[in-house]
Amino acid sequence: MRSPISIVDVDRPITWTRYRKGLCDDCAANCCTMPVEVRLPDLVRLDLVDPFEAEHEAPKQIARRLEKARVVERYHVRSGIYTLARRANGDCHFLDAASRRCTVYAQRPDTCRKHPEVGPRPGHCPYGRRI
Repeated sequence: MRSPISIVDVDRPITWTRYRKGLCDDCAANCCTMPVEVRLPDLVRLDLVDPFEAEHEAPKQIARRLEKARVVERYHVRSGIYTLARRANGDCHFLDAASRRCTVYAQRPDTCRKHPEVGPRPGHCPYGRRI
């Protein structure tokens, strides 16, 4: 399946659709092609980091381990934000390619939970109808 990223320009929020209830029902999950910034509690909730490790290991060490495992793309020391790695086509690793639905929805990061209230254009999303 071709990534729907070409349907809408996720890098140009001016092209995004105003969010309304039910919009996600037939969306191609374009928001799941954008970089996902997470914090340590998100990584624990996703079972990528053990709670003991989160409490006793330095965040930079955790980042090194996750970067080596290709789970995290980068870590910003000053902000404490990790950016999750994506597939070659830009999709989030937790996005099911066939259904275009999140496979970790109940454990999803706060960034995803708060979308589209927060982000590059609050109240809007990079909606793209499934093809």
